[in-house]
Amino acid sequence: MAASGAALKNMKLRSIDLNLLVAFHRLYIDRNVSRAADNLGLSQPAMSNTLKRLRQLTGDELFVRTSAGMAPTLCAEELAAPLAQALATIQETLSHLTSFNPAKSSRKFVISAFDIGESYLMPRLMDRLAKEAPGVTLQTTRAGAGDSLKLALESGEVDFALGHLPHLQAGFFQRRLFLQHYVCAFRRGHPMAGSTFGINEFQEADHLTIVTEGSDYELLDKIMAGQAPQRKIRLRVSHFLSTGYLLRDTNLVATIPNKLAEILCGPFGLVYVPHPITLPPTDINLLWHARSHRDPASQWLRNLLFDLFH
Repeated sequence: MAASGAALKNMKLRSIDLNLLVAFHRLYIDRNVSRAADNLGLSQPAMSNTLKRLRQLTGDELFVRTSAGMAPTLCAEELAAPLAQALATIQETLSHLTSFNPAKSSRKFVISAFDIGESYLMPRLMDRLAKEAPGVTLQTTRAGAGDSLKLALESGEVDFALGHLPHLQAGFFQRRLFLQHYVCAFRRGHPMAGSTFGINEFQEADHLTIVTEGSDYELLDKIMAGQAPQRKIRLRVSHFLSTGYLLRDTNLVATIPNKLAEILCGPFGLVYVPHPITLPPTDINLLWHARSHRDPASQWLRNLLFDLFH
């Protein structure tokens, strides 16, 4: 670490290929050489060679192979945030050189969203884009809910984040799109369909629960466990959208957001009822970093989303 620090201190900027810094940032986010290569439009050998040059430049391994992917070293962790900020500044400067005309733009926006956000928001948004900005494209990603999402927004790798993300405070703007409430959903021919669905029925039912990283479901699960200690959880899944198939073909009951219930009821033959337990609603917000607050393209898409969903 000390050797790499000394090497970096004595470097001249003109001796550094700035493409190496872009590659470093991409690899830090992806933690996978092949995925980083694809995202940068490089071959895997070219990306491996770039990593070799980065190691020579810094005098540090930077990333080491683990069972979970390429893990950054302490040196890489120290470099990540300052380089992300520098790249974001460059990107922001360049973005202000041109005006934004949605009808003629071929801009790609990257939005971090969970599966519910993709299913509920994207169809209406894509319909609007087809009419007003036919050349604009979208990419959704799950950048996570922790430091990886924060870094991706700061660097400009992700333009917006959708969801309930209270950890994103300093340096970020947000605006609420809608409140998300929770309901109980089950198939239309369920033995409990058509009858009163109260706390007793809730405790007697077999439940499907969703364990999703970065969501509020863990808090809701604790509330339900406290007020309905006899609830029987028969199945845990990691994605909300699989609940449609599972509820359609079983007698399971699931606690899901009302927006998701609206989407699933028709295609999967489900019904939903008010939840017998009072669960706190969730703010679904649109978040963006301060670096893009005045960017005309960012302002345009934000206003479009507010118009559609607020």
